[in-house]
Amino acid sequence: MSGSGPPAKNRYDRFDETAPRDQSRAPGRVQRINVLFVCTGNVFRSPTAEAFLAKIAHQRHLELTVESAGILAGERLILPEALEVIGTKGVDMSAHRSRVLDIEAVNRADLALGMTREHVRELVLIEPGAWPRTFTLKELVRRGELLGARSAYQTLSQWLALIGQKRPREGLIGSSFADDVEDPLGRSPPQFQETAHELWDLVNRLVELIGPEK
Repeated sequence: MSGSGPPAKNRYDRFDETAPRDQSRAPGRVQRINVLFVCTGNVFRSPTAEAFLAKIAHQRHLELTVESAGILAGERLILPEALEVIGTKGVDMSAHRSRVLDIEAVNRADLALGMTREHVRELVLIEPGAWPRTFTLKELVRRGELLGARSAYQTLSQWLALIGQKRPREGLIGSSFADDVEDPLGRSPPQFQETAHELWDLVNRLVELIGPEK
């Protein structure tokens, strides 16, 4: 799949995709959230996170649309290691082909989540205005758990604004164990399993933060 053309549909559910990005939220009203995961090749970390989040959202009846992309050339097959770990959750990603990150994907996203600081830098270079809604996955979970989960009376943007208060852009320099999900490519099979377990844990914690459910 190339980075151009219409947005990819959620593979695991079929929600009404006409809701605006940040609609006004009345008590009890459900806001659709579009989530974009980004890694380097879009062949392991980001499609695994995509599959995990879409699976959990479907199980919990959350209004989410999930996409993933990478910063390298697209149209590559997902790694067999990814298919294996994703398959343990009952999801088939064999049709996945890597996508190149582009401005259209960034602009569709209510929440853009890089696997590392490098990916956040790429996202913000493509669209500087995306900074308030762009984090690494680990950073957002860490900051969100300190602040507390989004309430039923907050839009996602309002919640992210609180999380991002006094967040320095220079914090994106270099790499950080606290912020980055490391790439297991070229490492042993147990490292792929470890990364997948880390992503499953982070995505579950993310869902707890960005709810609420219907």
